Amino acid sequence: MPGSDCFTWQDDTLLLSVYIQPRASRDEIVGLHDNALKIRITAPPVDGKANAHLGKFLARSFGVKQNQVELLSGATGRHKRFAIHQPAKLPPLLTD
Repeated sequence: MPGSDCFTWQDDTLLLSVYIQPRASRDEIVGLHDNALKIRITAPPVDGKANAHLGKFLARSFGVKQNQVELLSGATGRHKRFAIHQPAKLPPLLTD
């Protein structure tokens, strides 16, 4: 399990560090990159489209509504930090 390097729990909120690869061929969680969860997304990094797309992808991946996914830092960079409030499920990479 990747453990506390890429995520931590704060009560019922999951704090997640991610590294984004925009303009990928498909949306997927691919593994670890510098103590962060590496995620490929199809959206381009233009006008906030990648952040919006990533929020939707994380909501689907963790079984929550979009308003339960909060971007904490990294709005303009590849390294981002998210809070996922009351996740209903965890992607397999976080549970192995």
